[in-house]
Amino acid sequence: MALPVVLAMPKLPVDAVCLLESDFTVRVLPAAQPRGVVPLAWAEEIRAIATPGRDPGGGPLDAALLDQLPHLEVISSFSSGLDGIDIAAVKARGIALSHAPDVLAEPVADIALALSIDLARGMTRGDRYVRAGHWSRTGHMPLARSLSGKAAGILGLGRIGKALARRLVACGLEVAYTGRRPQAGVAYRYIATLLDLARESDFLFCCCPATSETRRIVDASVLQALGPDGFLVNVSRGAVVDEEALIQALRDGTIAGAGLDVCENEPDADPRFFVLDNLVILPHLGASTVEARVQMFEVMRDNLRLHFSGQPLRDPYTLS
Repeated sequence: MALPVVLAMPKLPVDAVCLLESDFTVRVLPAAQPRGVVPLAWAEEIRAIATPGRDPGGGPLDAALLDQLPHLEVISSFSSGLDGIDIAAVKARGIALSHAPDVLAEPVADIALALSIDLARGMTRGDRYVRAGHWSRTGHMPLARSLSGKAAGILGLGRIGKALARRLVACGLEVAYTGRRPQAGVAYRYIATLLDLARESDFLFCCCPATSETRRIVDASVLQALGPDGFLVNVSRGAVVDEEALIQALRDGTIAGAGLDVCENEPDADPRFFVLDNLVILPHLGASTVEARVQMFEVMRDNLRLHFSGQPLRDPYTLS
């Protein structure tokens, strides 16, 4: 019996392709292929797409690409966020969609906590201080701040937000959150608006999905509310934060500092970030662990296996 044919998007890592090849016939879309064009010889046979959710390569998975594949049944992403997929187009075609939300929560929460510790205690700044010879010439750095006893606000109490909240509580912070509505069975205090959450927070963490509703939701007014002793940490997507407002807030002391694992124009971060001493910026390391990457690939494969065996997807994305 012929194996189902899966289209692997150009930026699907080689290890992921190799994993799929044990169960499926895999056609890897060449990076040199014209943007969004599937080779005609493949179009009729493809029944599934395997993809990174954020940046598939070869353009987004939009209606123009999907319409080339008349027998497409399912799209499986190895990441949680699905920025590179036109959800409305997928829904209109009745295509099943799966992702890997559970795998990412713990490592991304680790990075968020690490950024907050770094900002409070000045670890990256201290490293630069020693390397530049300032310790021996100038003496000790100014005193840093403790995390314990501080207030942490979480924008988006999903899987990542909850994993982060557990870590923050263990470090002695008081946690509150905001979102569309209060969540049942959650011990943390709900604050109805982002502005009010920012006003009450020493650390404001962005853990929400990137949607049209959350685009640049952290704007100048939110940063003003966070205040000159407050820190912003973003492990969501760059588009959640108004970068122009953030750069200005870091320059003029509107906030104390920021930690970013993401930026809006990845990987081409705004060069104005690079001269800001009160910013820690990382190259999107959130899920970049060996263990997480292996699990992500396995979830992507398992969802395809389940679909083609007639079983419910392990991690369906709700096409609301």
